[in-house]
Amino acid sequence: MLVKQLAKLMAVTPDTVRYYTRVKLLNPMSSDSNGYHQYSPADQKRLRFILSARQLGFSIKDIQNIIQESEQGNCPCPLTRKLISQRLLETEALFQETLKLRNRMQSALKQWDSAPNGASSEQVCSLIETFVDTTIVDTTIVDTTIAEESHES
Repeated sequence: MLVKQLAKLMAVTPDTVRYYTRVKLLNPMSSDSNGYHQYSPADQKRLRFILSARQLGFSIKDIQNIIQESEQGNCPCPLTRKLISQRLLETEALFQETLKLRNRMQSALKQWDSAPNGASSEQVCSLIETFVDTTIVDTTIVDTTIAEESHES
């Protein structure tokens, strides 16, 4: 089948199929007569695997490593577990950073509720320039308290 046919069958764009071909996750046959890529049922199965892995947060490099492990005759499951554990830790860290950002945004909105509109010629936006991040102050206080409690023990 051609790029467009595989894409339609798998509910992705032709560019997605081309991208995975370009990064060598898919290896279609090329037609001698017209140079078009011909995708097989094995390519369709591989694309399904790739899409599932991407939904789980695996990077292209992760997927390449998992496939390589399998193609070398090794069980890729231990590597897969290790990689998803790493991705989960990264996701948790990103989630915590996102929560901190949300808290800063909420703090800004709360501060700005009582602030007047207007900028002087010396300021771009007084709201941003006068924003005091109370979430950092709270974190510092908590961190100091925890550190003091650890030293007392």
